[in-house]
Amino acid sequence: MTAALRASALPLPLVRRGKVREVYDAGPDALLLVASDRISAFDVVMDEPVPFKGAVLTQLSAFWFRHLEQAAPSHFITACKDEIVARLPALASHRDQLAGRAMLVRRTEPVPFECVVRGYLSGSAWQEYRDRGTLAGEPLPKGMLESARLDPALFSPATKAETGHDMNVPYASVEAALGADVARRLRSLSFAVYTAGRDYAAGRGIIIADTKFEFGHAPDGTLLLIDEVLTPDSSRFWPADRYAPGGPQPSFDKQPLRDYLAALKQAGKWNGEAPPPPLPADVIEATSARYLEAYRLLTGRSLGPPA
Repeated sequence: MTAALRASALPLPLVRRGKVREVYDAGPDALLLVASDRISAFDVVMDEPVPFKGAVLTQLSAFWFRHLEQAAPSHFITACKDEIVARLPALASHRDQLAGRAMLVRRTEPVPFECVVRGYLSGSAWQEYRDRGTLAGEPLPKGMLESARLDPALFSPATKAETGHDMNVPYASVEAALGADVARRLRSLSFAVYTAGRDYAAGRGIIIADTKFEFGHAPDGTLLLIDEVLTPDSSRFWPADRYAPGGPQPSFDKQPLRDYLAALKQAGKWNGEAPPPPLPADVIEATSARYLEAYRLLTGRSLGPPA
């Protein structure tokens, strides 16, 4: 797999197309998730794909689903193209779209909340704290710095948004919507997965500052970890050797893209809305390199072309 994929087109019923993934009907009990190389920033999907991004999201999620199965059961079945084709023979001539970026998963009924765990005060959490001294409406200690460690980590649920930003909500909102038992289970599983992932990543020089999980109910009622897990799209990965609280941190994600677009906005060359501006090759390459480096550090394996 070398060519970037803007969108997949497979001979299966399309369930939905998101910012990054196409979701296909793979039978009564399964779905096929295909991660394209589309990338978004400031809630706008760029025209140019970022090579290997979809493969990083899929293969890193597959790595984590296997590594974290003791912390939480998941919907993961396989990310091996040959195993996928064996179950779905209609895809035999579409291996190029499956290689590296397709994942077969169990069907679930998704929980309508993002389960966010924050180990450091960053992003929207920092903005809320700076403005009001709270996180999801709950007070935090005074005098905290941007990117300061939160000890213990905080469970900060959010509503899911098809477009625009997710909204942080109090834990009580999850209890009211789902019941106290399900809310407690979601919080417990989220902490278990975050803690296991954080500790593993720390041994490889990466701080997982925060992350968001999604869960779904299997037909028997079991809560399963679904979608993607601990990827550069769902988490903030910081290099531990460069961590310095008191401001934003360098990260293994789409930072080169965001920096480029922010400069255009500041210069009045882009209004922050669609259509997006064209991306220079160096921005695309730098963004791809960040994703590939996160994968290499976390898994110990290389994905994509040699550096």
